Amino acid sequence: MTATLTHVDGIAADEPAYRILLVEDDAADALLVEELLHDSELRFELTTSISLAEARSELASRAVDCILLDLHLPDVSGTEAVTTVRAMAPHTAVIVLTGLSEKQAGSEAMAAGAQDYLVKGKVEAELLRRTVRYAVYRSRTERTAAEAQSARQRAEENARLERGLLPQPLLDTSTVTVTTRYLPGAEQALLGGDFLDVVEGDDGLLHAVVGDVSGHGPDAAALGVCLRIAWRSLVQAGHDGTELLHLMERLLVAERGPQPMFATVTLLTLDQKAAAAALYLAGHHEPLLTAWGKTQEVDAEHGIALGIDPGNHDWPATVIPLPDAGALTLYTDGLTEGHNGDADGRLGIEGLLTLINTTPSADPAAHLDSLIRQTRALNAGRHTDDLAVLRLNWGFHED
Repeated sequence: MTATLTHVDGIAADEPAYRILLVEDDAADALLVEELLHDSELRFELTTSISLAEARSELASRAVDCILLDLHLPDVSGTEAVTTVRAMAPHTAVIVLTGLSEKQAGSEAMAAGAQDYLVKGKVEAELLRRTVRYAVYRSRTERTAAEAQSARQRAEENARLERGLLPQPLLDTSTVTVTTRYLPGAEQALLGGDFLDVVEGDDGLLHAVVGDVSGHGPDAAALGVCLRIAWRSLVQAGHDGTELLHLMERLLVAERGPQPMFATVTLLTLDQKAAAAALYLAGHHEPLLTAWGKTQEVDAEHGIALGIDPGNHDWPATVIPLPDAGALTLYTDGLTEGHNGDADGRLGIEGLLTLINTTPSADPAAHLDSLIRQTRALNAGRHTDDLAVLRLNWGFHED
């Protein structure tokens, strides 16, 4: 049986109302605790459960600030009751109720995770008030510290993953300006599987890649790091085009294990002397070409994403003539799949092109920053996907 009682009358309005769960199968002891709470000058909402099973159901349906726990219940007893309750509500204060003859029970309960203990028959209203307040304060402090530690760990993990996903471009004499941006899909989130890289070969060709591994979190990020490092190594070994995509797919299949992960990839080789670029799309969307003050999608052929149908090596090449001055922007779909400011509408490529063509673009870095700010403001946090952008600018004046 579960019963709920709310008591707030006559107490200062600025006093917090504590949500208390009393787990006690003895009706007389439960009534005593209720009377002490009334005398304690606490604002409280009291719910009583007579077994651990009832408490489990209660904790699953609502949050509480403090659990007053008897150590002798019909379905559990001793420190096992404490460890079980802590597992069910790890961030909730637990105060154990012990008997007069249980000299070691209180200290053992605290060793098992309880914030404090009270001895039945020796509890006064003032002691109960101070114990509840302190236990809740301590529990909240521990939770805040745990969240801060988790945030630090996320930041450290992000830094490690970022070094693998977003390396420094490997350039020698190229006159192409490389600008990159990467943002996880949600605040304080781990980086996902988006990756990018740029390498200049000994022959003067500039090679670029942008990829997006399906899924989010550390598994996708780890696979993205593997693909990015493999791409850089293979490019420097002289591999390109369809052969390069085939080798990357073999690595993806080997590294993903039983998980049904795949990756979309754009490969680009820019030949400054020939004023042309060779483009391969493996399940990825077309890059954007900026020239003569206007940006539009490149018209290109498509191939299948890596890992969808291993062994299918149909990745056709598209040759893009390049103007004397301009820019190519390669990006992942986190830039276009967010909302456009409406309740249900998506930004899409048309909305993105409108933003690009109405945003001042004299400085590539400032242009990308402004573009990302605008897309995120329109999205308003509704769509959470990673975002990676690689922009290559060339020529003797800005587009």
